Amino acid sequence: MYTPDNWVVIKTPQCYKVLAGWYGNLTAPDEWRLNSGITDCTESEDFYFFTGSSGSVYRCSKLAYGLRTNNAYIFDKFQKQLGQKHFILMPEDTNWLEMNWGLESVENKLIDSGDYT
Repeated sequence: MYTPDNWVVIKTPQCYKVLAGWYGNLTAPDEWRLNSGITDCTESEDFYFFTGSSGSVYRCSKLAYGLRTNNAYIFDKFQKQLGQKHFILMPEDTNWLEMNWGLESVENKLIDSGDYT
């Protein structure tokens, strides 16, 4: 189970993903992870639990949604590489428990087979 310091949900043409960040310290740099694609979300009083298609679980604090220095730069990098309409930051007030995480739920799928480069 991964417990990031902060997190956001990203909409891609294929699925929704957790982009998670961890703060570094004097001996380790900041870190980030992009999960394999959300398949389910449950909650406790303080956390959302996002399950990925690989089986990994991200335990995300309800108070820690947002881009910070540890994940903002990679978000910007992906947006530049893939294009803004193919890597979209979901609003913080999204009802994660009501989402349809299936591929068919992603609006504005790519119609053509253009690449991301």
